[in-house]
Amino acid sequence: MHIFLTVVLGFVAALWVLQAVRAALGMPQLPNLKDATPLGDSECPSVSVIFAARDEEEKMPRALASMLAQDYPRYEVVAVDDRSRDATGRIIDEAAAQNSHLKPVHIEELPPGWLGKPHALQRGFEKSSGEWIIFTDGDVRFAPDLARRAIGVARKNGWDHLTLMGQLEVEGFWEKTAVMFFGLAFTLGVEPWKVSDPKSKKFMGGGFFQLVRRASYEAVGGHARLAMEVIEDMKLGKIIKEGGFRSGAGLALDYISLRWHAGIGNLVRGTTKNFFAAVNFNLASVIGMVVGLLAMSVLPFAAVFLASGWARIFAGVAAGVAITTECAAAYWFDMFPLYGLTHPLGALIFCWMIVRSTVVTLWQGGIVWRGTFYRLEDLRKGLV
Repeated sequence: MHIFLTVVLGFVAALWVLQAVRAALGMPQLPNLKDATPLGDSECPSVSVIFAARDEEEKMPRALASMLAQDYPRYEVVAVDDRSRDATGRIIDEAAAQNSHLKPVHIEELPPGWLGKPHALQRGFEKSSGEWIIFTDGDVRFAPDLARRAIGVARKNGWDHLTLMGQLEVEGFWEKTAVMFFGLAFTLGVEPWKVSDPKSKKFMGGGFFQLVRRASYEAVGGHARLAMEVIEDMKLGKIIKEGGFRSGAGLALDYISLRWHAGIGNLVRGTTKNFFAAVNFNLASVIGMVVGLLAMSVLPFAAVFLASGWARIFAGVAAGVAITTECAAAYWFDMFPLYGLTHPLGALIFCWMIVRSTVVTLWQGGIVWRGTFYRLEDLRKGLV
């Protein structure tokens, strides 16, 4: 048993060192909007900002105001009210009456064969006219020169699609612990620096901000291809890249901000639909992911105290590199670096979120999203 534990911890330590080096070399390759030169008026193509909102009366007004305040010569905002039961639709209409840049779209019923959000974004696209499209969420706030800088980055690199990582506003110990680990796990798993490599299968998309050339979006089938995809934002990046178009990722911490789910309880409940979907509703993948997370991010910390000899040394290396990597990631994403010390606790929360998502989805036989139930059988058939 001691030999087996030593071998496992040796492998874990080596893997942590490898991942840390890859991230340290890769992340600086990402373009940062703060270093980008904003496009001049004559260089700006037309752009459409599209978002879908359902019952967003609390957070949407501030976000919508920031989108309408873009310092950009040729833009429109298409705001899609997706069957809201609160004042979301009225807020959009009132804003449209005061600002000619805003196009309101109201959806009363969801047709068969669609999830609510992909359908709303597709409807928004059909009402848009921009040469470039920005897909975002109804609670994301933009800096005034975001569009000038983002399109400039995409053009400079020859990209048809650009996903930007913005600033998550988090509060409280548990929320920060969970979000910080999630950010690290996402970064190491997705490897954003490889998205722009045509030879790599890595892809990326996000609800924060996705910029895509209209012609490229139409060529891959748009959100009609993603009609039953729960993580449609990530899968948009996938179909763009598989369609032979150039995709890339970048940082925009000073230009995009979002108050995600407030509190650890809302964070866990709000992501219940996502995690099982992220592994294509595959139970074996869930088991492998949870075992891997426990081995990589919990076992070394326990073994530092319980093991001996080389097993303890390897455990110490793995734990030390894991903490250092998360501290660096926290600093990189403008969060308090010492939250890296919560790494094993964040891993346990993350494992619980994955397991809960899987159990709830299997127990219900599907997911509930935006007030509508979708059968697991149908979701599996609609995977891209």
